[in-house]
Amino acid sequence: MPVVSWQHGTILSFDQVPSNLIRLGSDSYEPSDNADSLETLFNVQRFAGNGYAVIAADYLGKGPLRDGRDEAYGVKDATVRCCLDILQAGVRELEKSSLRPSALFLNGWSQGALNTQWLKQDLQRRGTKVVAAAAQSPFNDLPDTFHYWSDPPSFIPATETSYPPPPAWIVPCLIILLGSYRRYYGLTDLFETAIKPQHRAFAEKYWSDYKLDAEVAKTMPPVADFLTDGFFERFTHDTNSKLLRRLADNSTTFWDYDSPIRFYYGLADEALYPRLVKMALASGGRDMNGVPVKGASHRATFLASLYGDGAVLDGKSTVLDWFNSLR
Repeated sequence: MPVVSWQHGTILSFDQVPSNLIRLGSDSYEPSDNADSLETLFNVQRFAGNGYAVIAADYLGKGPLRDGRDEAYGVKDATVRCCLDILQAGVRELEKSSLRPSALFLNGWSQGALNTQWLKQDLQRRGTKVVAAAAQSPFNDLPDTFHYWSDPPSFIPATETSYPPPPAWIVPCLIILLGSYRRYYGLTDLFETAIKPQHRAFAEKYWSDYKLDAEVAKTMPPVADFLTDGFFERFTHDTNSKLLRRLADNSTTFWDYDSPIRFYYGLADEALYPRLVKMALASGGRDMNGVPVKGASHRATFLASLYGDGAVLDGKSTVLDWFNSLR
């Protein structure tokens, strides 16, 4: 049986994880995007419904069995270890059912697109064959993405007045990223050096509980006013410089993949400006190809990769049809 390792996107909660695919216990239950891993459900429908085994990890710090705040958002080694462990455990479960993987494919969206690239690199290093990998809304150059999130006017030309700016939920993403790098890379004073003083209490509170109800949201700072002035223009603090170097170390832009990889990127993606994908496409070699998704937002890019047609996908196929063609 062919296997798809699915890496889910960013969730701003603890419970929208693959192990919580749907909540049970009520005859009137309906899936909720706020409580369930609906993006995983779409992958199960698309791939498991067409003869694949789908294996997916709850990321560190997520899910019902989380132990403290071990979130590893954008942290390469810890994330790869997590995804690899669950992939290996899933394969063992297949074997208990007298099945074996006939081919391995990788798929991921947003944060999961970055994690998919990292996982592919690690499997390649280990000599484990991956037939193909797909990534929707893929983050590659992490310092530039961090810069875009924090200062979008520096990336979006003034002539593109209709291009959507990064949404308000980018601020929680920045907090999770900073908290993760503080936790895993020993940058103990990162919140003090990177975040403006008036916003640090909000950041610490959100990092501790992930609560963002309507009242709390009113106090959330705007994206452009969150980081220390001059963060990307000049030296501001040793810790901030270390953060940027760590982000660069974890980037995936310049990588020579030994099997096909496809990037689906939206041409109206509010979280990933299309130019941030182009260098990876140019440097990735013949096995790298891009699928620009017409008019697609961040979420619409993901949905189009699974359910779109040639008119939306620039004449290319969906991930399922592409994987099927390579089996």
